[in-house]
Amino acid sequence: MDTLIKELFKPADRTWLAERTGHYKAGGEEKPDLKDLRKIFGVIDLTTLDVRDTDEKVEKMCRQVNHLPEAFPEAGAVAGVCVYPVFIPVVKKMLANEHVRIVSVAAGFPASQTFREVKTREVALALDSGAQEIDVVISVGKILTGKTEETFDEIREIRTLIGKKGHLKVILESGVLNDPDKVQQAALVAMTAGADFIKTSTGKVQPAARPEDIIVMADTVKRYYQATGKKNGIKPAGGISTPEGAFLYMKIIRDILGEEWINPSLFRIGASRLANQTLGAMLEKTTGRRQEIQYF
Repeated sequence: MDTLIKELFKPADRTWLAERTGHYKAGGEEKPDLKDLRKIFGVIDLTTLDVRDTDEKVEKMCRQVNHLPEAFPEAGAVAGVCVYPVFIPVVKKMLANEHVRIVSVAAGFPASQTFREVKTREVALALDSGAQEIDVVISVGKILTGKTEETFDEIREIRTLIGKKGHLKVILESGVLNDPDKVQQAALVAMTAGADFIKTSTGKVQPAARPEDIIVMADTVKRYYQATGKKNGIKPAGGISTPEGAFLYMKIIRDILGEEWINPSLFRIGASRLANQTLGAMLEKTTGRRQEIQYF
């Protein structure tokens, strides 16, 4: 583990990073065309992670996903439905589109501050309940204090437990790390330990998703792919509510990793409000009138 991370770790060129971040932020209000709006909609993990969530709320969201082909035939489907573990059986029962993934947070989300045994047990229960993808939070405190070996071992244990039952997304809480070198280190630890995706944020603390963090993460994914041949996915999440904001992240991924990454198997956006905004933007493109959509 240490050898590969040391080989791939590259201290951030902060001047270059600031320039690139400025470049993308300057174009942050660029409006995606209809083709890109459909791509954005197709990579959304439609998320509800609220203390007020109920079976009824999750059932309603699943019915809305099921009826998308009739309500918005031009939109296609979202990539996944992301919920707390207790609601996985509801999603499994209600979701009709087999291509929409059942996503669950687990392992002490959102703080990851619990016993490792509790983390692995929760992951196991989520998988047994029907989750196809598991989103866990990296042990941020351990990354900040340099305990990368412990962090690696914990993620590796979860990866081994999941096996071929599903995909593992590891949330770096990049805004809390707030250092491009720490973000890069966390990304390398997660990928080396077996993560299928690295994800920016839980959305529960600020700052959440930021362009500078996605630039660092995408560059790290690129170098990891060049060294190992493994393609890792990226998931910006937290505060992404407009198609323009989502498009900014899509452009970063496209520029650094290429068009081949712009698909649900390698790119996701975790969001709760983005779906409605994207549906409204698609209707504007097809009808010429901006419409406020409150479908979800």
